[in-house]
Amino acid sequence: MDEKTVIQATAAAGTVHPFAESNPPIEHTADLKHHNVEVEKAATEEEEIEEDLYRPLLMDPGIPHEENPLTIRAVVVGCILGALVCASNLYLGLKTGFTFSANMFGAIFGYGILKFLDKAGKMPIIGGVFGPQENSIVQAAATGAGGTGGIFVAAIPAMYRLGVMGEGHTPSTDIGAIFTITLVCSFIGIFYATPLRKFFIIQVARELKLMFPTATAVALTIRSMHAGATGSINAIKKLKCLMICFVGAMCHRVASYYAIGILYDWHVFTWIHIWSGYTSWALNIESWGWYFEWTPAFIGSGILIGLNPAISMFAGSVIAWGIIGPTLVHYGECIGKQLAPEDPQWDSLYSFTSLSNLGKGPPSPRYWLLWPGVMVMVCCSMAELFVQYKVIWSGVKSLWHSSCESINDTLTAKGKSSAFFAKHGAPMVKSEDHVEDPFPPEQQVRNWMWLVGLLVTLVLGMIVFHFQWEMHPGLTILGILLAFLFSFLAIQIGAVTDTTPLTAAAKASQLVFGAATANHGYTIQHAQKLNLAAGALASGGADMSNALVSDFRTGFLIGTSPIKQWIAQSIGSFISVWLGPGLFVLFTSAYPCIWDPNADADHCQFQVPSVSAWAAVAQAVTDPNVKIPLTSGIFAIVMGVVSIIQVVVRHFYLVGPREKYREWLPNWGAIALSWVIPAPVFANAALLGAIIAAVWRKYSMRTWDIYGYAVAAGFIAGEGLGGVVGAILTLAGVDGSVKGTMIACPLNSC
Repeated sequence: MDEKTVIQATAAAGTVHPFAESNPPIEHTADLKHHNVEVEKAATEEEEIEEDLYRPLLMDPGIPHEENPLTIRAVVVGCILGALVCASNLYLGLKTGFTFSANMFGAIFGYGILKFLDKAGKMPIIGGVFGPQENSIVQAAATGAGGTGGIFVAAIPAMYRLGVMGEGHTPSTDIGAIFTITLVCSFIGIFYATPLRKFFIIQVARELKLMFPTATAVALTIRSMHAGATGSINAIKKLKCLMICFVGAMCHRVASYYAIGILYDWHVFTWIHIWSGYTSWALNIESWGWYFEWTPAFIGSGILIGLNPAISMFAGSVIAWGIIGPTLVHYGECIGKQLAPEDPQWDSLYSFTSLSNLGKGPPSPRYWLLWPGVMVMVCCSMAELFVQYKVIWSGVKSLWHSSCESINDTLTAKGKSSAFFAKHGAPMVKSEDHVEDPFPPEQQVRNWMWLVGLLVTLVLGMIVFHFQWEMHPGLTILGILLAFLFSFLAIQIGAVTDTTPLTAAAKASQLVFGAATANHGYTIQHAQKLNLAAGALASGGADMSNALVSDFRTGFLIGTSPIKQWIAQSIGSFISVWLGPGLFVLFTSAYPCIWDPNADADHCQFQVPSVSAWAAVAQAVTDPNVKIPLTSGIFAIVMGVVSIIQVVVRHFYLVGPREKYREWLPNWGAIALSWVIPAPVFANAALLGAIIAAVWRKYSMRTWDIYGYAVAAGFIAGEGLGGVVGAILTLAGVDGSVKGTMIACPLNSC
């Protein structure tokens, strides 16, 4: 979502009025009717006016003053909703490598729940007036509670896949160590990101066009839902739509376990193979993963991401699994594994996704394609970073000025002075577009809060990583410094592009640690363990810091004090520290193929693409016996250069009148993702969702504004929770493999 799109969404949101805090509530029916007329009139008059989205939003004056939006009910509801998204992210992340933020889901669902509690009047805890600021607290707590899924869909299971945890270790036996690494990764990101709020949200947002598209969309959605009678009606419509989609997706996913070949996976080429009397050509296409999956989550993600990324992902799948893969196998560069050589009806069915026995023979097409995918992800993300060089220089200047200002203030308070610090810490000249921080110091996070928290977490991190992960304290400090650096970059890139380069952060950290541990006497397994733990620290910290600063952006627009949002997200994050590992143990107990290298990976319900990518990088930088195929390396370098050239051309050449051509450029991040995911099935579903959204917006923008986000959020969260129910059914021994049918599946197994 670019700035123009966000401004259009602002017009659709409706009301444009002064800050709510300065206006008394409307108590009489006649006044309310008059107010609604004025609101609708103002909305009509202001539709074409571009609102300044680098200042707090102008709110409906009829919104009652919120004395303290940080309520128990808001935090509890937010944590519950975030827990649903956390469960969803574990399920979806293990299947596809994707995770989603809980902010929009929490904002809409939270509105419905607290609006209902609003009717309880003055009942303690659950009653009281519900406004947009409390709504932003709900989504902040939900974001925190739903935000630790990343390390459980990548680094942690990769450690078990490589056997670096030791003989006999399982996720359930290592639950204590998993809890502590989750705690460190979560809160180290929260504490060092706290002082970045003023820089990213206030100081350089306008200059560098840091729009934070998703966070801004959440703020606009909250405002529209609280915009008088019209907003309330539309909010109820959003809520009903979200609930229907959520429940429907969950029920569909649970039911599909018992007839997966009919309700979920449509293996069209297997059907043709059977109907045509078991001919081999259709099964050859089936072997490359060309079937359609009715996955509400990825149809929902396609609704959100739009046509360009969806088409790019589908095109990448065609290139990888329709052209490159078959060509590599045809010329003997890669090999596949025959799944049923003894059965003449299915002897043409192969698997081309194995990552076992690396370095001991020709690789699978999946391993060959993994390196171009990783290379393009890293190159395009880092290129986006370097073309935004202004933010790095501005950040360095801002940090230097803030440090000098703080030291000068401390010296002045003690009756001392320093000409150097007084000069470099002097108040900066304010431009005409300067935005004042609307929150007084008492509503800000105190410096001692995040400093003490950072110090405690740093010490705890060195202890935890030393005793539980066998990492030297010096390497732990290096990992935390890398985490801070990549967090700074992730926030900036995410604020501009709405895509957080966590993959690039993790892979860059793995490469740095590969060099740091080389030739230092570490065994291969120990070096791989350190490599993956460092990657988890970098990506986990970057993820949580980006989520916090994005929440600060939402609160800034809505008018919620930073200290209240900070507390809400911290509480939610603390909940997720215990929830995430518990859900991870649940999934790994139900589906051992997630983590066990000896399990039957070819028939696993989870593709775990992120796990495979992390494990492969760790092996490549630590194990001299694991080589990158020469042809794969050459292709990776060429594609990496192409992706960098496109970023430079888009940023420096396609500007001004040529900017309109940017939308026709392929999305290399999406293409690279389709090379890492070992099947085109998710690209198919995402493309369907994107087409549905494009047609919907073209023919009924009004209903899209009301229902679009709600449909996507409901589909994503609903299927994720259905996956949790499926894991429970598997542990209970009553899942589809026992009580259901595998009819219409290849080899009678989907």
